[in-house]
Amino acid sequence: MKIADIRKLSTEQLAKQSSELRDEISELKTKKVLGEATNVRLVKHKRKDLARMLTVLSEQLTKEKI
Repeated sequence: MKIADIRKLSTEQLAKQSSELRDEISELKTKKVLGEATNVRLVKHKRKDLARMLTVLSEQLTKEKI
């Protein structure tokens, strides 16, 4: 997901999607360990998406406090 798309989301949507991404990452890690994963790089991409979301979320929360 691109940063421009992430910035368009509301705070609630970001929080919801970040928790969903965390669940996906844990499932992908489990599949990787069990040998069921076909694309092992997907975990890396999902982690970067999560980091982007958390960064934008913290920026939005900071703006709301001001």
